[in-house]
Amino acid sequence: MTTVVPTSEEDPVLSVVRFTAEMSWAEAGPEVAEQQVSSLCLEAQEFMIAGRWLDLASLMITSADLVFSKASDKDLECIFTIICDLVKKPESLEELLEMAKLLSSKIAQQPNDKPALRLKILFNLYNLLENPYGRFCVYKNALKLALEGKVVEHVIPSFKKMDTLLKEWDLGVQDQRDLFLSVSNVLKEHKSSPKETLKFLTKYLATFSGEDAHVMEEAKEEAAHTIIEFVKAPDMFQHDLLELPAVAQLEKDTKYALVYQLLKIFQTQRLDAYLEFHTTNSELLKSYGLVHEECIAKMRLMSIVDLASNESGQISYSLIKDTLQIEDDEVEPWVVKAITSKLIDCKIDQMNQVIRVSRFTERVFGPRQWLALREKLATWRGNIANVITTIQANKVSEEGTPAMQGLVIS
Repeated sequence: MTTVVPTSEEDPVLSVVRFTAEMSWAEAGPEVAEQQVSSLCLEAQEFMIAGRWLDLASLMITSADLVFSKASDKDLECIFTIICDLVKKPESLEELLEMAKLLSSKIAQQPNDKPALRLKILFNLYNLLENPYGRFCVYKNALKLALEGKVVEHVIPSFKKMDTLLKEWDLGVQDQRDLFLSVSNVLKEHKSSPKETLKFLTKYLATFSGEDAHVMEEAKEEAAHTIIEFVKAPDMFQHDLLELPAVAQLEKDTKYALVYQLLKIFQTQRLDAYLEFHTTNSELLKSYGLVHEECIAKMRLMSIVDLASNESGQISYSLIKDTLQIEDDEVEPWVVKAITSKLIDCKIDQMNQVIRVSRFTERVFGPRQWLALREKLATWRGNIANVITTIQANKVSEEGTPAMQGLVIS
């Protein structure tokens, strides 16, 4: 039988075990409590002697979780600092990762009980870990806790560093999917910018590129949700959703084919196509929370961009009026809206009732747009080469003139 050897200064780990055990068993009466406390302390000491750090962490985190609602925040921070410090003990990577998963999942298990403090403890655990994947496991549980405990404001600043974190963690495809989906859910809960939410939803969908049809089925619901979010966003006019295989699979899907059709309208067609779609699918649009008037407004701006991309840099007021289905006196205000939305740059010629477009934003940026950009760059390169050649020729001519001045034909 192992005996606890008394020391003048008890090990911090045993002190935490004793403190949490006494608090947990306080209501059971002195005799029962004393027996249970001694038993737990003895078990903890055995784990320490044997180097069974994962078992020790499991024992301690279970006891600590039982007293979370009873202990003060200050005591809890001290308790969990000592528990989390155990991640420095394992020598094997496998045990280290198991401990990181165990501690972080247990801390995040009760999100409604002091969620901000639990999040603080998880951040402390994250910083104690040196292994990148162990850190990711803790971060993933922190996102889960923040979302369920409604304290997402504490994790959102970390999203700005996501590219750096991804390089550090070096995640596989499945972990990337889980991460991007979790981040988008956090942003949605926080009611953040639709652009930010769509950014991570798109990253999630992009991870399915190259997968077979069976695997891609997993992404159908989120693909449809991403389309609806894009249509709803009043300030998003360009996206490459049509290029994603996870989205393209919806074209012939029995449940989401109409959602895919709606995306094609918003990315490649004009207002009349949307109005025709709405005539037969108004209930569907309502079921997704889409407001008809808002969709019309967005499609009018999209239609102006489409006119700019298909005309020879000049668009008549009458064409804008007919395409947007508006009155004469509404043409210029809608053009101004397109300019302030940074969709086009143009000059308004009131005298000739036309606008002259100098720049427009592509609604999609697929192979055709890349080819056009390549041709433009080639043209610019050729023009610059001609300018350089001209300058060099003039320079040679100027340098040769003084030398010729000393020569006299006799």
